[in-house]
Amino acid sequence: MLSSVVNSRDPLLAHSALSAPQVERASSRSATFVGMVSQCAEMQKIFSVVEKVAPTPTTVLILGESGTGKELIAKALHRLSGRSGRLVPVNCGAIPEDILESELFGHERGAFTGAISNRVGRFQLADGGTIFLDEIGEMSPKLQVKLLRVLQERKIEPVGSVKSIDIDVRVIAATNKDLREEVKAGRFREDLFYRLQVVPVELPALRKRGSDVELLVQHFMRHSCDVLGKKTITIAPETLDRMRAYNWPGNIREMENLIERLALLAEGDVLQEHELPEHMREGQVCQIVETHQEMPQDGLDFNALVEDYEKRLITMALTRTNGNKKAAAQLLRLNRTTLVEKIKKKGLEKSIEVFSSDENGFYEDSSTDLDA
Repeated sequence: MLSSVVNSRDPLLAHSALSAPQVERASSRSATFVGMVSQCAEMQKIFSVVEKVAPTPTTVLILGESGTGKELIAKALHRLSGRSGRLVPVNCGAIPEDILESELFGHERGAFTGAISNRVGRFQLADGGTIFLDEIGEMSPKLQVKLLRVLQERKIEPVGSVKSIDIDVRVIAATNKDLREEVKAGRFREDLFYRLQVVPVELPALRKRGSDVELLVQHFMRHSCDVLGKKTITIAPETLDRMRAYNWPGNIREMENLIERLALLAEGDVLQEHELPEHMREGQVCQIVETHQEMPQDGLDFNALVEDYEKRLITMALTRTNGNKKAAAQLLRLNRTTLVEKIKKKGLEKSIEVFSSDENGFYEDSSTDLDA
């Protein structure tokens, strides 16, 4: 989402007129850093780490919830690295295990049924550059062993070959899982974990980035209006209040998609509160309690508070699982039938926003079957 050729769908895209060297030096003095927009102190620290680590061959592990911008950090690391090769992304969670090995390391002709010719793997394509292993926590134990060997020896062995190939590749990995817990559960190799997290970078959720919410809302609105060829839409103060109070379970991905839709469907030049989705307009009271941790002077409506909090938890779980009710029920420690009843009772079928991603950017998948 950031590279020398910038994709207009990239989250946090800042259409800055700065030259590359100027952008590279902008970490603590500007809200813009290699295409990322933030005034948050924690993000500024991350930008500083990226600047220091980028020119080195050191392996980096990027952690954070879905939609927080992990690929943006990977692309910033590559852009500032000065490496002559390309950045090659691999979504380890989207490629079946039997195909992923060939995708990563290549294969020889006749190595398996359908291997009608030699194929170069992603590691070879990234030679002299960077490989970005997204969703590394989904990699099978078998491939974890092979990846560990690559990190140790800087050599790969294509499927069906007995010859090793030397490579010069900088490895960046990312996951939204807690790898320490995965190690404890026996699903992730401890030795690989320590090999990957030479420099860990943990991205904060959008709800923890304070004033960045307003900054990003304004940025995405300008960008969306520009893309749509519309006059820039301003945002009413009460609308911004709702957006600041919202929990943003889908993080920046959710915000980008929402602002694009609001810009497209806006009724006038000023975005009003009633134009926000219903679940955003109803969610402020929970945020008040979470933010201040004290009882408001005029008290609270207990039943409304509990009802709203249940709605938010269910929405967060369904967003995380792309609308899969069975998986969402497991996250919430509920029976699936109980979750289905709650969704129907609370009228969440139409108001739930489900998000998906692909390698080229983020988009809203409105076709996801919530009965899955």
